[in-house]
Amino acid sequence: MRSTATALILAAGLAMLAASCATTVNPQYDRSKPHHTPTGFRNNYVEELGNDRASFWKWQWERLRAGLPRPPANGYAFPIVAADVPYLKANRSERTATWIGHATVLLQIGGVNILTDPHLTARASPVSFAGPVRKVPPALMFEELPRIDVVVISHNHYDHLDEGTVRRLAAQSGGGPRFLVPLGVKAWFTGLGIMEVDEFDWWDRTTFGGVEFHFTPAQHWSARSWTDRSQTLWGGWYMRGAGMNILFAGDTGYSKDFQDIATRLGRVDFAMLPIGAYEPRWFMRTQHVDPAEAVRIHQDLGAHLSLGVHWGTFEMTDEPLDEPPKKLAMALKEAAIDPARFVAVRHGETLRLSPR
Repeated sequence: MRSTATALILAAGLAMLAASCATTVNPQYDRSKPHHTPTGFRNNYVEELGNDRASFWKWQWERLRAGLPRPPANGYAFPIVAADVPYLKANRSERTATWIGHATVLLQIGGVNILTDPHLTARASPVSFAGPVRKVPPALMFEELPRIDVVVISHNHYDHLDEGTVRRLAAQSGGGPRFLVPLGVKAWFTGLGIMEVDEFDWWDRTTFGGVEFHFTPAQHWSARSWTDRSQTLWGGWYMRGAGMNILFAGDTGYSKDFQDIATRLGRVDFAMLPIGAYEPRWFMRTQHVDPAEAVRIHQDLGAHLSLGVHWGTFEMTDEPLDEPPKKLAMALKEAAIDPARFVAVRHGETLRLSPR
């Protein structure tokens, strides 16, 4: 609807007005690393994403003229599975993945409870009164979660790094989780008084509770205002534990990065790959994969099982919110891949995982 597009523009404008002047110096700069620049970071396989301010406003103008997005007259019907909360809270042995919504997954491996890009509040926006609003409530709320041990953050966009959610998790009973974040993002956490934070460059690693965490490249960008574009890093998380290799890709366009990940760290047993927020392709192509490109990533990783995420929650782009699983099914058929190998589940659904 036009009102949705207008709200997006309003939120973007408010973010610009509210932003403070950003530094032009990258304190993490390492001239020996090609993805570092004196003022921030860049991607491995594309120089420019083609999503500069002029292109953004062109897209917004096109949306307004076309009245996009166009949700169904009666709204979307997204069934939410009632997750087995007692089981998830008690589980210490089985490997599970529960899709909470958007890019948020509760991953349980080796007795460690992990959340990916947790977002459990109403809007993905710098303000509470405008910007993308949830179309589906979180399948698990704070009180239903098991105690979270580790939170992995892929980048600092508002639909992936949410202040309200982070504050609640840091205040959980028994102490907050360990937050693993990209280079440059730790300062945002410490500014909130959250100190259990480690930040990582691409290919850096750490271990928690017997699970290895490797920060891996992706093709994307970062910003929380109009003045700090790409001044913090972005990426995905490769996790090795309980006999499995697992990848959370974060947000990404299609690139050779995923072949590099498989070559360097090994083929993946379970991947969480974005399949939504891809239209219009002229604007989104370099920063967000579409379902067919997600299938290519699945193949590049040699993944045994993939889960489609980053869809069905926030209406941020021009494709219908319920389209990604349909396009995924078409792409899997075209690639002659068993649809059981790459699934788009219902909100709240839990997968039992096993090595290949």
